[in-house]
Amino acid sequence: MKHKLIFAVAVMLACKGLQAQTPMSLRNCVETALNNNFDVQQRALQAQSDEANWKQSKLNRFPDLNANLGHDFNQGRNIDPFTNQPVTQSFNSASYGIGSNVVLFNGFSIHNNIKQNAYTFKAAQMDLQQEKDNLTINVILAYLNVLSSSDQLTQAQNQVQLTLKQVERLQVLDEQGAIKPSDLTDLKGQYANDQLSIIAAQNALVTAKVTLSKLMNVMYNKNLTVEQLDPVLFADVYSTTADSIYEVALKNLALVKAADYRIKSASQAVKVARGQLYPTLSFGANASTRYSSVAMLNNNKINYTDQLNNNLYYSYGLSMRVPIFNALQQRNRVKQARIQLKTRELASVNITTQLNQDINQAYENMSAASDRYKTTLEQVKAYEESFKAANARFQEGVGTPIDYLTAKNNLDRSNINLIIARYDYVLRSKILDYYQGNALW
Repeated sequence: MKHKLIFAVAVMLACKGLQAQTPMSLRNCVETALNNNFDVQQRALQAQSDEANWKQSKLNRFPDLNANLGHDFNQGRNIDPFTNQPVTQSFNSASYGIGSNVVLFNGFSIHNNIKQNAYTFKAAQMDLQQEKDNLTINVILAYLNVLSSSDQLTQAQNQVQLTLKQVERLQVLDEQGAIKPSDLTDLKGQYANDQLSIIAAQNALVTAKVTLSKLMNVMYNKNLTVEQLDPVLFADVYSTTADSIYEVALKNLALVKAADYRIKSASQAVKVARGQLYPTLSFGANASTRYSSVAMLNNNKINYTDQLNNNLYYSYGLSMRVPIFNALQQRNRVKQARIQLKTRELASVNITTQLNQDINQAYENMSAASDRYKTTLEQVKAYEESFKAANARFQEGVGTPIDYLTAKNNLDRSNINLIIARYDYVLRSKILDYYQGNALW
């Protein structure tokens, strides 16, 4: 049994290790973040609260119905509720009643409040979607940072291996006295510099993984890996114009829809406040009965059931409440509601203006990133040829270490810049996809 338990634990740990090393796709990362993120959960709860308010406002159209029951034990001098005569003996009494009331007219405030809460609920749904969209963009950025940092680490490790081979070759030549000692120390200095680049790249990769883990709200796992992107993304040409992106965003973006729903909600709030200036017409109905333990008829005690039947009382009728003067509170509420409406309208204009600016800036950033990526790609090709020539001369002993290191550093630097430019272009393209509501993976 002991051996079986040890074996089972070992299998579980092995499976866990394999699972931890399974690369996560971009979709997996986004879905995990959406399920775990605190801000998204808070927005979801707010939307549920606004939905409850909307449903309650619809229920406010229906009559209320309330019952009351009471039972008293009386000592000393008191009034008999059955005869309304004073009595000095101990007795108990009971009363039962039921009543209902419904508002027939109140300036359509209930009707407009339903619409107001409906628009508020829709705005909350859009806020939730916007929170999800913002989180998605941040996860994509963190995901690309992990890929970029990983590629940069691989590039740095390749640089070290290349330099190490040269150091080993020069060590043999130095032992033979075939080179100047400074040639070897120059290469050793470059080797140390490349090792520092690995340390920096490793730290950047850890930071990127921690950031992605925070967004997904999961425990940090140093073995976290992510899937590589389709190479087609790096070669894709973005043909859509900034103006067309803006037109699509105005129709589809949750941020814009939320602002529009808030304007409609504020407009209905003005109508609700105005409705309170009108009279309120209500219809009510009530039924009640009572019982007393000292109730008598012809010197005979009246039983409980007969008393309830004999004392049964009904009433129904209309009532109207007319607001005449209340320190102008309601008129000021109307003014406040109109001010709130104007505030919502200004906010909507500001949102659309800011959106136009953001889209144009994002488009220019994408164009610049595309140009930078293409230029860096050509730069890498050029430096590769230069390094091949410098490396060949250095291997043959006709080139100096300075020439070799200059060519190598230029190529290394351009390769790192190419990695950064590649993922920067993908990120800028994804942002424009987001504005258009396109699939992000």
